[in-house]
Amino acid sequence: MAQPVIQVRDLGKLYRIRSTERKPYSTFREDMVNGIKRFVRGDFGQSQSEDFWALKDVSFDVHQGEVVGIIGRNGAGKSTLLKILSRIVQPTTGEAIIRGRVGSLLEVGTGFHPELTGRENIFMNGAVLGMSRAEIKKQFDAIVDFAEVEKFLDTPVKFYSSGMYVRLAFAVAAHLEPEILIVDEVLAVGDAAFQKKCLGKMGEVSEKDGRTVLFVSHNMNALVSLCNSAILIERGSINYQGIATKAVEKYLLGMKKQSDCSDISEYRIDKSLENKLIYFTNVKLTKDDRQFLFKENINIEISFFSLIKTNNLSIGAGIYNGMGNAIGTSITEGFDIEKNESKSLVFSLINLHLSPGIYSMSFSLTNGYLSNTHIDSYDIVIGILQFEVLPFNDQEKVAMWNPAWGNIVLNDYIIKKDNTFQVNQLEKINL
Repeated sequence: MAQPVIQVRDLGKLYRIRSTERKPYSTFREDMVNGIKRFVRGDFGQSQSEDFWALKDVSFDVHQGEVVGIIGRNGAGKSTLLKILSRIVQPTTGEAIIRGRVGSLLEVGTGFHPELTGRENIFMNGAVLGMSRAEIKKQFDAIVDFAEVEKFLDTPVKFYSSGMYVRLAFAVAAHLEPEILIVDEVLAVGDAAFQKKCLGKMGEVSEKDGRTVLFVSHNMNALVSLCNSAILIERGSINYQGIATKAVEKYLLGMKKQSDCSDISEYRIDKSLENKLIYFTNVKLTKDDRQFLFKENINIEISFFSLIKTNNLSIGAGIYNGMGNAIGTSITEGFDIEKNESKSLVFSLINLHLSPGIYSMSFSLTNGYLSNTHIDSYDIVIGILQFEVLPFNDQEKVAMWNPAWGNIVLNDYIIKKDNTFQVNQLEKINL
């Protein structure tokens, strides 16, 4: 087997953080008094230091032609890893062996000189990659066409908008033929059409040209569609490396814990309760864990408080898959609630045929059920109650599931007398 183009062994990066004992916000009088106290004690405000490992004991291989996603929370160490691989930052421990030229797009402005024009920066970047002027000229028209900045080609890039900057930077990184292309979340600056264009280009350079791509993104849909595999980084260490969809599920499952009364405001669209007439006080699963078997009923206890009397209050519910796409919605019939009344009820998801994966929910309190009048929303919570549907067991008709098939399993059927099949799935999805 060929050698990996990226070989990382026991990589670590240590930062020393220095700080002094001083309030972030203090008055001039407080500073003077504290200064006198330190002088009397003989403490002259020497700084204290603390060691912080941005990366620790990171090891992995990437082979030629692979498209690998790197995911993790902000501060997990993703950008530090990419800077080390791009030779911008030196590691503290371990090593990273890179076999091939690297084209990086890490931050808006990286690799460009603000005083030079777009044209001059293209040639400068090519020279940094070790390309001859003839090689750069060969790709020049394709770069300009892809970036859509022809009118501003002879303008210093310091006058470019962030979107123009990113378009040109990506075009340069993708077209100047590096063996390894490293792209950070910077693509989020561009518009949706350009992001789609970039994703297509990254797939093209991998499939047609056999180049390797490392892609960091918080767009899970884009990452799964583009990447063969993914690396999940948590607190500077690798938590998982393998199939991209599995890495995304692990990442999303760890993002949020089950909400209770104390933290429901985290999921509320409008954080303030000041002008709310009716609002949620708690939303929780009735079982302790967040894992469910295929077709297992999911019971949710919903509590809310009303400052008004109404006979037409409805609760809406929605289910979202791990990528944040809505896959089902429902709304209750209108019911009564008295003024200054607290109420709790159990909302049940019956016989749901959800494929294995991570899901979350949204809930709303509204003033009507399918009425012709204007419907007002009293309160809305989104992304709450994250739960996992476990893989099918041996007794189920469907033993495996491809994520590309979607999130609803159509596997309940009746065999008719003429040996045709009638699917009953849709009748059984009762939210």
